[in-house]
Amino acid sequence: MPAKPQTAIPRRRWGIGLLLGSGILVSFLDRINLSVAAPQLQKAFSLDPVYLGFLFSAYSWTYTALQIPLGLAVDRLGVTRVGRVGSLLWTIASAVTAVAGGYWGVVAARLLLGVAEAPSFPVVSKATGHWFPRGERARATAIFDASAKFSNVVGIPIIAFAVVSFGWRWGFAITSAISFVYFVAFCALYRDPSADVRLSAAEREHIVSGGAVPEGLSESGSAQMLGYLLHQPKVWGLAIGFGAYGYSFYLFLTWLPNYFVSTSGLSILAAEVLAAAPWAVGTVTDLAVGGWLIDTMIARGADETRVRKSVLVCGMILGLAVIGVTGTTSPLWQTVWLSVSLGGLAAAAPVGWSMPSLIAPKGGVGAVGGIMNFAVNLMGIAAPIATGFIVKFTHSFAGAFIGAGAILVVGVLAFVFLLGRIETMPPPPAAA
Repeated sequence: MPAKPQTAIPRRRWGIGLLLGSGILVSFLDRINLSVAAPQLQKAFSLDPVYLGFLFSAYSWTYTALQIPLGLAVDRLGVTRVGRVGSLLWTIASAVTAVAGGYWGVVAARLLLGVAEAPSFPVVSKATGHWFPRGERARATAIFDASAKFSNVVGIPIIAFAVVSFGWRWGFAITSAISFVYFVAFCALYRDPSADVRLSAAEREHIVSGGAVPEGLSESGSAQMLGYLLHQPKVWGLAIGFGAYGYSFYLFLTWLPNYFVSTSGLSILAAEVLAAAPWAVGTVTDLAVGGWLIDTMIARGADETRVRKSVLVCGMILGLAVIGVTGTTSPLWQTVWLSVSLGGLAAAAPVGWSMPSLIAPKGGVGAVGGIMNFAVNLMGIAAPIATGFIVKFTHSFAGAFIGAGAILVVGVLAFVFLLGRIETMPPPPAAA
């Protein structure tokens, strides 16, 4: 007698995954608009590379300072409330930038944007943990992480066209309008699984039985949870390793368009096309390796820790290709080396972003995500400023790329020796 066919599991969770990925894409449009507008801003305000580096990093000052507090807030207040407030605020921040007066006005607007977007990754990381079983976590995380890369592919040419055609203020006005559309969509569509009336019982069982992060508040106080996590070598390995990734990521995110404009002799639009190419490669490797390949290998019985850590370490090692840029003056070969580097880092990134939901104790996903994102964005402050000083005093980007490679080596060592097995940590003693 033939076996009774199994009922297909509905796919509501993947619609939520696309919604979360759209939010990250939009938030990164708000970040990269400054790097695209930088050549015009540099002329308008007579900025040397050091002042430009500080402007690039302004966003990260407030963004970084609020990572841990807002990570704890996500654990206490939930994804829905924090996500709605954040997306509304970043809409306002981009609009303020569009009408800002002078250098310091733009700096103030970027500081506001950092406040607004600070909870974005803790929110998405926690939501992904609620909505996806462990066996689908890599693909789900790859959706929103690839969106960060893909924002450069679609955003750089669009914003560059607006900036060249109408002036730098229009780049910020356009991204503000797009952000408002996302705010409306998030308010209308996102609910946690327990509150989503469109989620079927069969899909809910698939999510819960597959090891999704339980909903609910932390059973420990915020201070106790934070203190406990900061004593865990696993958390330090994740923070140091992914912080090293963050240095290269923010070097590319802030300086890449300016690098091609200043070294290639091409027009702004042509240089922006070159700058978008490595991000296109990163988008593909992010989804194919960091997402699909990992879930497929684990589903076929491969050891979860070995698979995830291998992709982390190999991706970071491929990131060292950034040093190859220093050996050529050809825009084509510069693009190739940068594409290899960013492709490797992008493959490793979904593993890193999935870690909070894989290793955190109950009620601690936001806190672990906040600690990790704090480290990443501390490098978001350091990379633009350090690059500005290096370019000003050496009249070259070579030192900046070599420094990024050295920091990646430190990250590899942290992943190898501190991270340990990828498994859920026990709760703090009092909660246990």
